[in-house]
Amino acid sequence: MARKHHVNTVINGDAVDFLCEPQQTLLDVLRDELELTGTKEGCSTGDCGACSVMVDGALVCSCLMLGVEAQGTKIDTVEGMAKGEDLHVLQRKFIEHVALQCGICTPGLLIASRNLLERNNDPTEEEVRYFLAGNLCRCTGYNNVVDAVMAAAKEMRGA
Repeated sequence: MARKHHVNTVINGDAVDFLCEPQQTLLDVLRDELELTGTKEGCSTGDCGACSVMVDGALVCSCLMLGVEAQGTKIDTVEGMAKGEDLHVLQRKFIEHVALQCGICTPGLLIASRNLLERNNDPTEEEVRYFLAGNLCRCTGYNNVVDAVMAAAKEMRGA
């Protein structure tokens, strides 16, 4: 039996310590050890983007990162987007534009969209589509997702 590793990190603004097996992915740690089940497992190969989180400001597929690699990092998950009952503008726009259906891809799309808008608050439709290309959805057809991101960007700019 492998020795568990002690990891210190910050998740959604809170200091967090956890123990994990050396081979345990960040996705498994988030879901199984920390009970942050918003991040979804879609493919386990880094191809679908459902498990997207931000690690030190970079968009990361948590199924491809080991939990032990989280040592000393700052992680943002979908659970950290809303402030209590106050939804993040992207969450509101996804609802208003019906940009979600089954919900497997939604957390990853929200995190990726947030990452884009933190870098560029006035993206073109083409830039949104390009940036979200790593997030696969089998239900929505993407148009509503792109519309929601564009509407969120507009509101965030105060336009």
